[in-house]
Amino acid sequence: MTGMVLCDSCGKREAEIYQPHTGRRLCRQCFIGDVKERTLAEVRRYGMIRPSDRVLLALSGGKDSFVLLDIMAETHDPSKLVGLSIEEGIAGYNRREDMEKIRKYASERGVDVIFTSIREHVGHSLDEIVARSQAQRLNVSPCTYCGTLRRRIINQYAKILGVDRTATAHNLDDEAQTAIMNILRGDPVRLIRQHPLAPRLSRRFVQRVKPLRKIYEWETTMYSYLKGFRFQETECRYIEMRPTLRAKVREHLYKLEEKHPGSLLRLLELVDRLVEKTLDRYRGLPELPACRVCGEPTSYNRGVCKVCELLSRIGVLADL
Repeated sequence: MTGMVLCDSCGKREAEIYQPHTGRRLCRQCFIGDVKERTLAEVRRYGMIRPSDRVLLALSGGKDSFVLLDIMAETHDPSKLVGLSIEEGIAGYNRREDMEKIRKYASERGVDVIFTSIREHVGHSLDEIVARSQAQRLNVSPCTYCGTLRRRIINQYAKILGVDRTATAHNLDDEAQTAIMNILRGDPVRLIRQHPLAPRLSRRFVQRVKPLRKIYEWETTMYSYLKGFRFQETECRYIEMRPTLRAKVREHLYKLEEKHPGSLLRLLELVDRLVEKTLDRYRGLPELPACRVCGEPTSYNRGVCKVCELLSRIGVLADL
């Protein structure tokens, strides 16, 4: 065909996707293959998942979780995978049809999915928790409640199911933003805990891995569209409620990436290399103490974990 640009990888098929950080034009097959291979390369590089591991996949219904499910089901024994989908309880955001899509796609790949909710675990939906927080004029973002509770629920199910790993669908954009936030907050411990080789400081934590941590968000979006996934596209209304540090960092990083493609990837690679040089000094740290309220791990020098602290401040701790 006159004027057709061929794929820079295979040289046979028409190029459909431009990859700014490499400067390559790729056909859909080579693009999908590139995302899969880079994901697997990251898994192999850090020994994230062994062939014998039973893995819990955290599936939100968004584009990233569809990509995680697709790649894991193709490269790992589906009988050793189980999905977990958590309904936050956000009006207009959580929809039954989106949950059914996850169930359908997972079932087609031989993976069972467990559905639960924040309400089931703490007696209140996220909307109700946020309403209580606002009524008391607490300076806590909805994302803090959501993220903290989701991590707790995922870890609880991982222990109940006896899996070896939990895999979340955090992408490169997420990880780069988190790294910058930890640096701006002067929090080296969290920066180290973000690394795939960070020591596990409590036997109560099931090892968490992030196979998509070097894949751009635009790539998971394109992958999903090319694969025909009908993922959840509704954006959480709490994102714009109060500009968080993450939202501000995200805006600046996107501008940087637009002007200098590959910046996010180079940033995370640099952070990984720097953190690796300091990991040994953290391997001998003692076991994290247990929260005196719920018995789950809490930070050093803290008697109460973050979950119990947040819930007690809004008066719903008794519902645990």
